[in-house]
Amino acid sequence: MASSTKYIFITGGVTSSLGKGIIAASLGKLLQARGFKVTIQKFDPYLNIDPGTLNPYEHGECYVTDDGAETDLDLGHYERFLNIPTSQDNNITTGRIYNNVITKERKGEFLGKTVQVIPHITDEIKANFYKLGEDGKYDVVITEIGGCVGDIESLPFIEAVRQAKWDLGANNFLVIHLTLIPYLSAAKELKTKPTQHSVKQLLEAGIQPDILVCRTEHHLPSDVKKKLALFCNVQLNSVIEAMDADSIYDVPLLMKKEKLDERVMTKLKLTSKENTDLENWKDFLGKLKNPTSEVTIGLVGKYVSLPDSYKSIIESFTHAGASIECDINLRLISSEEINPDNLAAKFKDLDGIVVAPGFGERGFEGKIETVKYARENNIPFLGICLGMQVAVIEYARNVLKLKNANSTEMDPNTADPVIGLMEEQKNIDQMGGTMRLGSYACDLKKGSKAFNAYGKVKINERHRHRYEFNNEYLQTMEEHGMIATGKNPETGLVEIVEIKNHPWFVGVQFHPEYKSTVLTPQPLFVKFIQAAVDNKLK
Repeated sequence: MASSTKYIFITGGVTSSLGKGIIAASLGKLLQARGFKVTIQKFDPYLNIDPGTLNPYEHGECYVTDDGAETDLDLGHYERFLNIPTSQDNNITTGRIYNNVITKERKGEFLGKTVQVIPHITDEIKANFYKLGEDGKYDVVITEIGGCVGDIESLPFIEAVRQAKWDLGANNFLVIHLTLIPYLSAAKELKTKPTQHSVKQLLEAGIQPDILVCRTEHHLPSDVKKKLALFCNVQLNSVIEAMDADSIYDVPLLMKKEKLDERVMTKLKLTSKENTDLENWKDFLGKLKNPTSEVTIGLVGKYVSLPDSYKSIIESFTHAGASIECDINLRLISSEEINPDNLAAKFKDLDGIVVAPGFGERGFEGKIETVKYARENNIPFLGICLGMQVAVIEYARNVLKLKNANSTEMDPNTADPVIGLMEEQKNIDQMGGTMRLGSYACDLKKGSKAFNAYGKVKINERHRHRYEFNNEYLQTMEEHGMIATGKNPETGLVEIVEIKNHPWFVGVQFHPEYKSTVLTPQPLFVKFIQAAVDNKLK
């Protein structure tokens, strides 16, 4: 274990969804801006091996890394803020911990000892805490512990954090506890009692938080801060106010104002290598808040009742919109509610249409109708993953006149499987981690919309899908005007399709949204929005 690496643990109390991921990412950004090399990891207390098989309604989107790990959506925040890739090692679930320990036990690695939560499970958790810091690549490793303090399932993680303090030593270890200060409107008072109880639960588990970050809708008066410091056993200047912000991208600057990074550096005895460099960040926020144009984009999918299902897509629009100073009015439209009769009414004032990724046939025909409308009415269109496959099927049905064209995912017996399984996928019966996952190369056709967006011939983008474009139909498609403008150089699989004689119609088999960050907006989103702006001006 590299002793020079500092470890910060972020726990949460009172309620979930307080934004531990955003606080972790913001602190990481501030330390990074001071010249430190930072990475962030998330430990999730549920028993799934990874979030890949979770319903998006349960857990929001599943975020995919370059190395093909299906992870928690918080890893998306880490990458968007820090502008560095994460990996399999940045997201660990209870399921993975137990799976590892049981595998070792089956191999006889515990030499017949009774396998227990302490020390075997906690040792495995700690090994994963330290893994990213072992090669000396990072000065600081921030670890977010999912769930709430006091939950039964997070107990082994909290115990592992307690033990970590003694492994690492006082100056290499820090706990930040994120909590809620509710405001009772009837009494017109901010209440500290839930936070006191939450910290008490941490203390019962043997952990004294070093810093309290308090989520609040109202400013914390000094008497409330003093009370929190007194009852929660922390220094007054370590009670940090985290007011609700207009945008998650304001949070790093708000945390800087509250001196969160300074408190962390003092406690970890870190000396700053340079003054905080946040000029690019401020530049981004300036453009985000002062747009010179506005477009309305329809995002058509089947999980629209929980916007977190499309978190990376929504954030990609924020990054790309800001880069060209355009305000994006994003309208989420359920594909299940779309039919030929209501299409025109739903889409009449849209400047661009995106068909979102997804699995299964629910809402599928609504997506087909959406693509047809965008294609026939010359509305800028972007199809992502299933969205690209829908575009291919719609084109086959309505332009090639293959009336029953389909994907074998929707109709295994279709006469014209323009989208189908690759041979190696056909005998797979396990769901988790068995798709084409992670980063794959793609060669772009010069002169295409995709090439013009990226400005280069070779790109790498992340995938998460089973079904592929069926190359048996490629020649016919191209003869009728749908061109494959991006292909995988090794397999010849189609990655991008475009339509000639359309202002902007691009379908991509990969997920461009996963690589969009504040400082490097995704080129396809930028060009798509530009096309929507141009379309509106016509």
